[in-house]
Amino acid sequence: MITQKQFPNHHIFETEIGGRTFTVETGKVAELCNGECICRYGDTVVLVTVVASSAPKSGIDYFPLTIEFEERMYAVGRIPGSFNRREGRPSERGILNSRLIDRPMRPFFDDELRNDVVITCTVLANDYDNPVEVVASLGAFIATAYSDVPWNGPMATTEVAYLNGEYIINPSSEQRREAKMFCCIASTAEKVVMIETEADEVPEDILMGAIRLAHETNQKIVAFINTIVDAIGKPKFTFEKAAVNHEMLDDLMAYGMDQIEYALDTPDKNVREERLAKTRLDFAEKFAEKYEDYEQHIEVCLYKMQKKVVKKWLLAGKRVDGRQMDEIRPLSAQVGVLPRVHGSGLFTRGQTQALSICTLNTLSMEQKLDTIYDEETKRYIHHYNFPSFSTGEARGSRSTSRREIGHGNLAEKALLPMIPSVEEFPYAIRVVSEIMSSNGSTSQASICGSTLALMDAGVPIKRPVAGISCGLISEPETGEWRTFIDIQGVEDFHGEMDFKVAGTTEGVTAIQMDLKNDGLTMEIIENALEICRKARLEILEQIMLPCIDKPRDHVSEYAPKMLSIKIPVDKIREVIGSGGKTIQKICADTGAKIDIDDDGSVFISAIEGSAAEAAKKMIDDICFVPEVGKLYYGKVVRILPIGAFVELVPGKDGLVHISKLENRRVEKVEDVLNIGDMTWVKVMEIDEKGRVNLSRKDALRELAQQQK
Repeated sequence: MITQKQFPNHHIFETEIGGRTFTVETGKVAELCNGECICRYGDTVVLVTVVASSAPKSGIDYFPLTIEFEERMYAVGRIPGSFNRREGRPSERGILNSRLIDRPMRPFFDDELRNDVVITCTVLANDYDNPVEVVASLGAFIATAYSDVPWNGPMATTEVAYLNGEYIINPSSEQRREAKMFCCIASTAEKVVMIETEADEVPEDILMGAIRLAHETNQKIVAFINTIVDAIGKPKFTFEKAAVNHEMLDDLMAYGMDQIEYALDTPDKNVREERLAKTRLDFAEKFAEKYEDYEQHIEVCLYKMQKKVVKKWLLAGKRVDGRQMDEIRPLSAQVGVLPRVHGSGLFTRGQTQALSICTLNTLSMEQKLDTIYDEETKRYIHHYNFPSFSTGEARGSRSTSRREIGHGNLAEKALLPMIPSVEEFPYAIRVVSEIMSSNGSTSQASICGSTLALMDAGVPIKRPVAGISCGLISEPETGEWRTFIDIQGVEDFHGEMDFKVAGTTEGVTAIQMDLKNDGLTMEIIENALEICRKARLEILEQIMLPCIDKPRDHVSEYAPKMLSIKIPVDKIREVIGSGGKTIQKICADTGAKIDIDDDGSVFISAIEGSAAEAAKKMIDDICFVPEVGKLYYGKVVRILPIGAFVELVPGKDGLVHISKLENRRVEKVEDVLNIGDMTWVKVMEIDEKGRVNLSRKDALRELAQQQK
């Protein structure tokens, strides 16, 4: 006998966001998870599950949170383009979406939780008009908030675009592309906890308007999530904390805080590490025998001691390296540092250094994207590499990390608004930033280095872009807080904020903010934007522009030379030829490479400019259509008793009737013209069959009049 399955815990909740209905359904699927929900916004649908291990993971000193963003190609009615026709690793945008969820959520988990927590967002349907990353983020917050997993949420995420002078909540993909500014904001009921922005030189006041609107929207969504928690929320489970040996910590602090202060009090990271190593040895000699679990707790004790020192100093206005709170580390900029490459730039800020290399190629080298989003190609690509030697670590290379993908994307967004259009500069462009040395703000150094490399490569960017980061330290008990510019590694590690802002002299192009506290007030955000603006202008005006004040007026001799022309769409078939024979012959004869778009745009590339010009002329000749009344200088290719055929371009000729050769009677064509002669002719008529009738005498008469 079969009985019908019942769903006693099935619930549906609805609210309105940006004028559209947002629906949350729980208790129908994935019933073995700690928390789950299916979220729908328009026709975008995401399943979110939260699963926590029952026991803590041993041997780790961090909270093991994993956010998975699973893109399913069926969500947009596609079959994967891979050989196996199966989804593989997430796309770059999928990885970025997982980071959008991870960054605001992570600080709100107990830092002594060691149970594995895995949040999986599976995209079931995507309609392009309702942002899938927002739906997934809200689903993650909702499922975790009502689950039994300990978390100090909830929070919410809203996207805002600035288009035609108006703010749009959760814009469609098309609105996002056309917008002057787009930002993604996560916040709790009280504070902003995450900012991600891409913009086309937008002033800070417009950004603040978007942040305020997003925060107000988030506050309403948080209230909605709280109603869900009130209705179906589970008691949070208790867990075994990765407790610190407080007796040992007290002993270490009483004995060695002065040693920690001495170790940290230097601008040189190498000196700092050397001093800390000596301090570790001294502590081990003094306390290793006293505490059996010494090795288990020493690292966390050292971390807490360093954090205490850094926080005390920063609140007092003192920085580890002795700088003022608004002082940037020593800077250096160079271009043309590598031979053979198309463009290179080396940017150094203190002990942080990025070497960026620009490579130009044909448009056929655009990156093809096989994703659930409506992007098909990417013409400008930025990659960021963070090798272990940059931090002085002896560690083998691994595959590209999510952090590297995130930092590369940030630099890409920062520079993309300044990249010339394909009509202005018909190249595919790739920039790679190799981090040579890391002591904080490597992503911002890569933005500066990439600007230098692009200008060195002759890419006519609209304006140079620079990046800078701002830190924060605060004391919740007193409400005291301080921001400081250009954070170095130890300030990033022990501070509470990494507020990264990139832009030009005219405005902001990208923002990424990471936090380790419970959020920012509007006052702190405004302060951070302003000190980053001042620092950005200093970097541009005092360091980068004196190094290279404008893009070079030519591309490297090693870069392909590119030409672009537009031909009539009905001529594309003629240029390609039967089975591609015509275009293949042009490529073989000239050594050029040719790409033709469906709209008639033709892109020609060659190592030598003369080869590209030769290919262009051959295409122009194929597409040539003579104009009635226009003069042409052509070659006599055939003579008949009735007249001479003159070639206007290769393969295109017309007839000069014997009566149109001279202003006098001509008995024999050869009395005036012979095969191989060059002569001026005028197009008099093109008949219904496409035959061209020419006149030599009318051409000579018009030339004579022009000379007078």
